[in-house]
Amino acid sequence: MTMFSSKSYDEDYFEAALAETDHACRFQEAKLNAETATLAQGSEAVCAFVNDDLSRPCLERLSEHGIHTVAMRCAGFNNVDLDAAADLGIRVVRVPAYSPHAVAEHTIGLLLALNRRLYRAYNRVREGNFSLHGLVGFDVHGLTVGIIGTGTIGAKVAALFKGFGCHLLCHDPQENEDVLALGGDYVELDPLFEKADIITLHCPLIEATHHLIDEAAIAKMKPGVTLLNTSRGGLVDTSAVIGGLKSGQIGNLGIDVYEEEDSLFFEDQSGAVMQDDVFARLLTFPNVMITGHQAFFTSTALRQIARTTLQNLIDLEQTGSCVNAVSKSP
Repeated sequence: MTMFSSKSYDEDYFEAALAETDHACRFQEAKLNAETATLAQGSEAVCAFVNDDLSRPCLERLSEHGIHTVAMRCAGFNNVDLDAAADLGIRVVRVPAYSPHAVAEHTIGLLLALNRRLYRAYNRVREGNFSLHGLVGFDVHGLTVGIIGTGTIGAKVAALFKGFGCHLLCHDPQENEDVLALGGDYVELDPLFEKADIITLHCPLIEATHHLIDEAAIAKMKPGVTLLNTSRGGLVDTSAVIGGLKSGQIGNLGIDVYEEEDSLFFEDQSGAVMQDDVFARLLTFPNVMITGHQAFFTSTALRQIARTTLQNLIDLEQTGSCVNAVSKSP
């Protein structure tokens, strides 16, 4: 197997997991795309991450080099052309749940850091400034939280907000019994937008959810709403969100993902001039907090990602099938 977009922490956890198998891995720092696919020559599978480009040209190149399996070491697979994979006979597997608690807890962390202005307070105290001016927050207890997507992660988020004493409004094509047991009410999007004080996104990025949060959706929200996204950047129309921040319709924004993140995240950009004007504009708002796709980033999650990825490959090798396989819609 050849792993692309590899970092030192990937190598550490995968090498530990590989020690328990008879498989081997080549680690490549390069992102996977049609140009770099040749680096996988000699392998039977590639291991890819969220911002690798597995479009048809890349998959065709992989197929030419004898690659028959793509192992995504993440839950999302919107960057994989599943139609092309099916045409080429390339199997695609993923890690659907590595640590839903990690993402759920990071979501709450973003909320609390924004609400209580922790980032501003931290910097002030380090400078000897103990003024409380501009640090007023709000009680989360008793607020209405809109949760869009109540799968494994969304359900964990619901449980955490229930612990804060919040009323839960939920939207998902399929109701989750665990969320219903928490007292969650399933509604359509419009009433969720209209009633929620906090809106948090935990749905997959598919055609139907692309720019789910757009100008029209923002206009329906409560003035001063807090918007959180730890799912996929493409769920949000960033330009529309900037408009909402400028007008005050959005009171706080916490995001761990960004639609154009593939040219920014997971790399040290501190010495470069910011080329993304939209992202640079987001950074100017005092009520915006951005983290670089790190919601998943715990030792528990990294260990589980490595183990599940390798088990997926072992299952395919031994049985020809895998419970974590993904394929194009019929």
